[in-house]
Amino acid sequence: MSLQTKIAHSISMMQKAEALALKMHPDGFHLAFSGGKDSIVLYRLAQMAGVKFRAHMQVTTLDPPDLMKFVRSQYYDVELHRPAINFYELIKKKKMLPLRNTRYCCHYLKEQSAAGTCVLLGVCADESAKRAKRNEVQIEGSKSAKYKNTLDQFNIDLETKHVCIKGKDKVLILPIFRWTQNDIWTFIRENSIPYCKLYDEGYTRIGCIFCPMATTKSKSHDRMRYPGIERAIKRSIQYLIDTVDYGSKYNATADEIFDWWVSNKSLNEYFFNLRKQTKIDFEQ
Repeated sequence: MSLQTKIAHSISMMQKAEALALKMHPDGFHLAFSGGKDSIVLYRLAQMAGVKFRAHMQVTTLDPPDLMKFVRSQYYDVELHRPAINFYELIKKKKMLPLRNTRYCCHYLKEQSAAGTCVLLGVCADESAKRAKRNEVQIEGSKSAKYKNTLDQFNIDLETKHVCIKGKDKVLILPIFRWTQNDIWTFIRENSIPYCKLYDEGYTRIGCIFCPMATTKSKSHDRMRYPGIERAIKRSIQYLIDTVDYGSKYNATADEIFDWWVSNKSLNEYFFNLRKQTKIDFEQ
């Protein structure tokens, strides 16, 4: 499928779903914006489609300063939403660091939004095996077929996923789901769309600083670029050490715990190599 065909398909999806978006909310689509390459392409496509939308960005308090500067200068109309609790206090609240298989940070800082709306989401299937399992259209919340007449044109299974957000339904539309990363960058360059400079400085994906899902290479960049964030996280770790004996089974320091956290290694592997001990477990 050519890029032009994919563009036409993406635009058609949004135009078909606009009536539902307006029925769910007077602002039309809730465009989930992150400032990354996928969301800026989605934003431009929504403009090209001529649909009514409002872009929203969930500020996580771990967003790269360069990214926030880019968003504020290039996308001043994007509505910024700050969480009730920042990442550092969230660590204290949960009494542990977020892990790859326990990413509570996403739930608290990013996913409690857009209830009762039709959401445009910039997700590409080729970025990960997990993303590839999603559908172009998903319904979160309702287990009934209340949207069947509106969504029949998409030929989807209405029972795909049901996660109620604040008691309201949320319909997810993924217009660029079939796009490759090459498509994304080709579209950006052909349309002269400004993008965050971090992509030119070694980052392939831009998200939260020290995201548990990031590669060790990305986290290494973060450590060099954002030492203040590292120090702040270590203060939260020290709080856990002082209040709930976090890491006490190995008498681990805040520095050691942070080094393990960004290593993408298991506790046993990391601390066995560090201390030549066979077992340590302070994941809660």
